[in-house]
Amino acid sequence: MYQVVRSALGLWAVTILLVGAVPATGRAQSPEVVEPSAAAVAAEHDDHAKQPHDDHGATDDSHGDHGPKLGSLLPPFAVIPFSILLLCIAVFPLANPHWWEHNSNKGIIAGVLGVPVAAYLASFGGSGIHAMEHAAKEYVSFLLLLGSLFAISGGIYVRGAFRGTPVVNAIFLALGGAIASLIGTTGASMVLIRPLLRANRGRSRVAHVVVFFIFIVSNCGGLLTPLGDPPLFLGFLKGVPFEWTLRLFPQWLLVNGILLGAFFIWDTIASKTDPHPGHGPEAAQITFGLEGFHNFAFLAAIVAIIYCSGQGIGNGGEPWPWGVSEALMALTGAASFLATSGALREKNNFSFGPIIEVAVLFAGIFVTMIPALALLNVHGKELGVTTPMQYFWASGTLSSFLDNAPTYLAFAATACGTAGVPDEGAYMKVYLAQEGMKGAAILAAISCGAVFMGANTYIGNGPNFMVKAIAEENNIRMPGFFGYMAYSVGILIPIFIVVTFVFFL
Repeated sequence: MYQVVRSALGLWAVTILLVGAVPATGRAQSPEVVEPSAAAVAAEHDDHAKQPHDDHGATDDSHGDHGPKLGSLLPPFAVIPFSILLLCIAVFPLANPHWWEHNSNKGIIAGVLGVPVAAYLASFGGSGIHAMEHAAKEYVSFLLLLGSLFAISGGIYVRGAFRGTPVVNAIFLALGGAIASLIGTTGASMVLIRPLLRANRGRSRVAHVVVFFIFIVSNCGGLLTPLGDPPLFLGFLKGVPFEWTLRLFPQWLLVNGILLGAFFIWDTIASKTDPHPGHGPEAAQITFGLEGFHNFAFLAAIVAIIYCSGQGIGNGGEPWPWGVSEALMALTGAASFLATSGALREKNNFSFGPIIEVAVLFAGIFVTMIPALALLNVHGKELGVTTPMQYFWASGTLSSFLDNAPTYLAFAATACGTAGVPDEGAYMKVYLAQEGMKGAAILAAISCGAVFMGANTYIGNGPNFMVKAIAEENNIRMPGFFGYMAYSVGILIPIFIVVTFVFFL
């Protein structure tokens, strides 16, 4: 009970952070809306001429005549359903794990909280409806990227006589951290977690291997491209250039280098004290190889789709209309599934359970997150978050307790609102152009905070759930919500303090 209460208090603090930024004036009083700069207005006008209007915070008007922002109309209590959903995600696995393990019950919670929020937003007319349409598009894009990578990587089977020594395990983690930015943290996690677990079959102390795998492969390794992690993909959709995140290589190298060193020391000590040698005798008869090699072509196709859509290849340099890349990703994932034998997927113990769990929970998150995004965009200045260090820890803290993709958007909206840039269309491109080096430093802090600190809890990033579920299917006793946080607080937080002093002061 103490743990449940502590979880409730911790997550309620997230709500206080959001609510505290908004004056308790109620719905009737609209605070002053920051006027956009001339550059932002010009960019907005150009964006309206080229594509449909698409934003979280303005009214939907086909003629471009805007009323008050949605965030200026919403009262602070609009974020309460969002906070309750986070509370449910943290508490139910402890209070009633058997009930919570069914995706249908997760759907009930998401629906009970999400539907009233949707109805409430609809009461604001075009402003609320447009915000929901926008969130729905982002949710579909987000889920199709994760889902296609999940389906494709589930058809790649790595066989071999691996023995889970500290060196072999460290190589797995280093490889995963290297490819996570190429095929996504989801893709890298799904390709490598099963052979890593097979390599450590028979060892009695394996949970730490999976935890470090989540740290590196499922999160911190995916910092370098929009393909790497969902928040960076959403930033790419909002105008961040595809190659922009490559400048974060020093942060990527420092964090993943320290983690690999810490893991090798930890696993060396654990293996020496482990009463079991690790691998069954039958492994010596298994030769190394890859099955389902054709799925690497499908992975390359996803990479090409994402890159070409953002660069406007084939569309005169303009980003592809929404729905084109989404349809192509869905078709690519389906083609991979149909082209891969069921026997091969059975070897990987493939099932759609993990991605269904993500889809259900994130549906509720994306709906209930709309008021928080809108409020942050309008009241961003009142949070007092202005420096890269503050953005790093603020975005990272929220990324620890909700999915890091909407968190990234929340603080991108905050930064843009502070700079007077409306969160419309490719608004991050406008923000970077307008704010120069200052904007680049703040976006770097938001990106690092969202990606790195998504590893702090199981609920920080979609692949975290999937890896945990696969490990438990393979009879690995994983730590609970707070047990996992004991790892992250003891290992990750000191590393992030180092990152702060090196890059963000």
